[in-house]
Order: sequence, then structure tokens, then C-alpha cells
Amino acid sequence: MDLRYGMNPHQRARIIDGSAGHIRVLCGVASMINYLDALNAWQLVADAQRATDMVAAASFKHVSPAGAALNGALDETMRETWGLGTAQLGPLAAAYVRARDADPRSSYGDMIAVSEPVDDELAELLATVVSDGIIAPGFAPGTVAKLARKKRGRYVVFEIDPTYRPPATEIRTVFGVAIEQDHDRQAITADLIRSIEGPALTDAATADALLGMITARYTQSNTVVLVRDGMTVGVGAGQQSRVDCTELAGAKARTWWLRRHHSIRDLPLPADLPRQQRLNWQIALAAGTLTTTQHDELAELLTRPHPPIEAREHAAWRRRLSGITLVSDGYLPFRDNIDVAAEHGVAVVVEPTGALHGETIADACREHRITLARTELRLFHH
Repeated sequence: MDLRYGMNPHQRARIIDGSAGHIRVLCGVASMINYLDALNAWQLVADAQRATDMVAAASFKHVSPAGAALNGALDETMRETWGLGTAQLGPLAAAYVRARDADPRSSYGDMIAVSEPVDDELAELLATVVSDGIIAPGFAPGTVAKLARKKRGRYVVFEIDPTYRPPATEIRTVFGVAIEQDHDRQAITADLIRSIEGPALTDAATADALLGMITARYTQSNTVVLVRDGMTVGVGAGQQSRVDCTELAGAKARTWWLRRHHSIRDLPLPADLPRQQRLNWQIALAAGTLTTTQHDELAELLTRPHPPIEAREHAAWRRRLSGITLVSDGYLPFRDNIDVAAEHGVAVVVEPTGALHGETIADACREHRITLARTELRLFHH
């Protein structure tokens, strides 16, 4: 079966005959990246639901999750951002809102995965967001027709067989070299996690650790994942240095948190400004990445004067961020990761064993009053 294109539009691609009987394209014409995103995202949400017995959703971009979440409560910022008012969402739509809100700038044009069949509520919500496609184990009557209207009929709708289990081995060919390895069948469960420093993990922290481990499993390595209340709030992916992953995930978590400050929430932008443009301004302001030109542009755009957050208030708000679980796909080599984590409200660190300076990591956690847990499972993904 021919695909729309491969990694890039100048590359042709096709599905090898007989290899995709467990997945159907119900709408749209998929590219290779659409397939890579969908298949990785589906595995993430399926694993998350098995591990936690909760509905899960993920928002994928370029073969890594921008966000992943379990069903749970929606805060006021999420309700304002996605125009939900006081409506009580069902578990599927709530899980996706939580996943997309983790990093909504990155989620623009995402591939969505949900662990349960798409219902009317989620289909109606998706009509309001910019997305490239969705993968799910089924669709309620009429929902595919609603989704098919997106992107002038180019929206990609995948249906996956939830009972499918992959072969024991997988093959990748790179520059004429075919490499075969075992498919990673290790179930991620709570009994893999051992507390090393500090008290045993609470049930909530264990659920966050499981979600973080599963998210890391399907994120381009090196990666560090920050999880809070059953949702990722920072994913640092594809960095060559482990501490760069920690700093990137921390910066994203800090931006997520600052979006909840009234000064960012109440930014007086024009009422008719499209949602994504509004979000982009809020995120840039929260992240502190506005250029001089953008500062001038924003000042002209605001409907009334809006003083910036004072440095003291900014620091005080940042210190209120707490209760975060950090999961690393590989061991943390140096204590600088812990020092950075402590600046971003991390209360629990979960890492694989094997670090040469493992005692130094434990000492740093003790100094910062961070609970340290370890597993025997490395979770690299390339």
C-alpha cells in the first residue's frame, strides 16, 4: 500500500503487503510519520491503561509524545484554554485535554492516541483543535464522519485491533544493514520500582512513576519525563546529555506551571485572536523567550496595559510547583540532574540502576529531600 510520502515529501514509501492487518485507515491518506506516530502512541496508551487500569491519551509529534495523561480532574487553566466552561467531561475527553495541555505549542498538528473507542464527546472536542490524526481501538457510530470533515477530508483516522500482539522480534534496515532484536515485552508494573532513599512511594506517586516510565519507553532517547497528578508536565526528549533532558523537561514544566498564574491567564489579548495564537503568546511570556521584536508586537496587540510578573512574585510562584515525579529512561550519571530537578518541584526520582556515581545521586536526593527509587529496566527508544 502506497503512503502519502516517506519521512519527507521527496521520499516515496509504502506498507509492505501483509504487515498491517491489525491497523486500518478509515479516513485520509497517511504518511510514514503518521504511521510512526500512531503506532508508538497507541503502544503508550495501551501500556498505560494496562498498568494503571485508567483511560489514557497521548499527543504525539515527530515520534515522541508532547504529552500523555490518564483520566483525571481538569483545572481552571485547562477549562479556559479549551473553552470547556463548567462542563464535566467524560474520561476519554478529559484524558486528552490533560495530555494536550502539557505542551500545547508542541501538540499543534499532533497525532492523537486514546486507549478506548472514540465517543461523541471526544469527536466534538477534536473538531475544535488542530490535529493531523487519531488512532483508537474503535469509534462510536457517526464519529468517523465527524472526524472526516477535518482538514478537508485529509484527517487521518486509524483503527487498531487492541488484541494484536507483535512478533517476538523486530527488524530495522539502516543503510543496507538489517538488524534484528527482541521486541520489548517487559511489562511495566509497580513491583519493578524499589525505594532506595526516602519513604515508599504513595499510590499516586506510583501511578505517576508508571506513566512516566511508559512515556519514556516511547520517547526518543535520551529522555527525562516529569509527571504530576497523572499527566506529563515536561518531556525532555532526544538530547545527547542527560542533564540537558532534565533541564528541558524542567523548563517545560515551569512554563506549564506559569501558565496557571493569573498574570498569564488574564493576558488581555483580543477576543477574536485564534486560540493557538493566544496560547503561543502565553507560552512565550511564561517561558521568558520573547525577543525584543516580539515584546513590541505583544505590546501593540494587548487591549490594555499589562504589567509583567514581578521577579519576586515570579520566584514565589515557581516555588509553589511541587509533587512532581521525575522518570529517566537511563540512569542519572551525575548529581547535577538532581540539583536541576530540585529547582522544578521534583519530589520523587525514578531511574534505572547502573550509575557509576549512584551513591552520589542518593546523597543529592537526601540533601534535597527527594525520594529516590530505582528499577532494573532501561527504557531507551530510537
